[in-house]
Amino acid sequence: MLVLLGFAMIAVFMVLIMTKKLTPVLALIIVPTIFGLFAGAGLGIGSMVMDSMKSMTSTAALLMFAIVYFGLMIDVGLFDPLVKFILRKLGNDPAKVVLGTAILAAAVSLDGDGSTTFILTTAAMLPVYLRLKMSPVVLTCVAGLANGTMNILPWGGPTARAATALKIDVNDVFVPMVPSLIAGLVVVFVFSWLLGLQERNRLRATAPEIWGDVADAGDAFDGGTHRGGTGTGGGSGVVVLERTETLVDLADTGLTDTALDPNRKTLRPKLFWFNLGLTVAVMVMLVANLVPLPYVFMVGSAIALLVNFPKVKEQGAQLVAHAPSIVAVVSMVMAAAVLTGVLNGTGMVKEMSAWLVHIIPAEMGPFMAVITGLLSIPMTFFMSNDAFYFGVLPVLSETAAHYGISGAEMARASITGQPFHLQSPLVPAILLLVSLAKVELGDHHKKVLWRTAVISVVMLAVGMLTGAIGIG
Repeated sequence: MLVLLGFAMIAVFMVLIMTKKLTPVLALIIVPTIFGLFAGAGLGIGSMVMDSMKSMTSTAALLMFAIVYFGLMIDVGLFDPLVKFILRKLGNDPAKVVLGTAILAAAVSLDGDGSTTFILTTAAMLPVYLRLKMSPVVLTCVAGLANGTMNILPWGGPTARAATALKIDVNDVFVPMVPSLIAGLVVVFVFSWLLGLQERNRLRATAPEIWGDVADAGDAFDGGTHRGGTGTGGGSGVVVLERTETLVDLADTGLTDTALDPNRKTLRPKLFWFNLGLTVAVMVMLVANLVPLPYVFMVGSAIALLVNFPKVKEQGAQLVAHAPSIVAVVSMVMAAAVLTGVLNGTGMVKEMSAWLVHIIPAEMGPFMAVITGLLSIPMTFFMSNDAFYFGVLPVLSETAAHYGISGAEMARASITGQPFHLQSPLVPAILLLVSLAKVELGDHHKKVLWRTAVISVVMLAVGMLTGAIGIG
């Protein structure tokens, strides 16, 4: 019964948010509550949720003050020069912008922290997307793809968990998976380029007054500059963007009433170097991990508000200005405590894991590593990494040992589902990403989930081809 209720609860939740019948916050509260009561939680459901919520408070504080800090830095103009630089280097071609987003997200992901990656990527690239009238969902998609793929780095968390759970050296898990990581990144960049081409075509169709007409197939796109004519002659109809110089100039009127309005009253050009130094200091503290991250952003936000807006009235106005984003993400984090509380408190997670292990036929034993890799895709999406790596993986590995499959192979297979895992509503970083980009979680899932599933399968397949993941 608990197995059926658990899978049904997850299915109903996903359908409701992807069809936009309920907002994620309401779905996270209402669906688990109903199914928890059916599972016999009774009045004890309150304690389950509160226990889960206690572990969420520091995350909520981190997200809240991170939004305040980076929202403030955008308001005062810290990222305006960066936007100009990116536009000059990438041109106005959406395909190049999207690919650049993926490369940036992958590079920043080297620090192993998803929240930091999404904060920096969104802060740098969202103004560019808005400037070029590109879809922010594309930004969240490629950032999620890149960060999820890079999450198998030893310091990212899952690889260390898998190695710890099976009592093996973390290098024995990660090093043989480097070819899989490279293959996954290649797929990420391919998806990013294709998404960029889709955006290019969409903009040509929806905003011809900005992007111009379809050019000849013989024309070339060079750094955003249209060469070889502007006709629509007898070529193959390849879409080539025509550079419009005003798109690069942040001083034009096209940015009026946007976050990059060059005339906005919140600009503080004289404080640029102070704000840059403060932001660098915050980033250094994030990477050094000397003090808790929520406190870093609390102090950083306080200093930034005090220096940039010394008047109390201005400080209050800034907090109010970012309140919608704060409420959206913090309420979602708190609501996620209902889902995790019910899953763990009622024993659904434990029963679902045991059921999956028991339904695997004996003749499939030699393929336990492959099965584990495939199971890691949905299971790490619907449960925490701790629950999967410390609860499920040891059981699967013990079974696989009877067929001559080593613990290292099982650990390697188990981390291939991480690109999919990082898109879970139970992962605070992804909630931060969609909140900063002002994107609906359901819209993000529609675009990203099948692509992350493909990346996970590719990483698993390459692991098998290289011998990192074997068959007993």
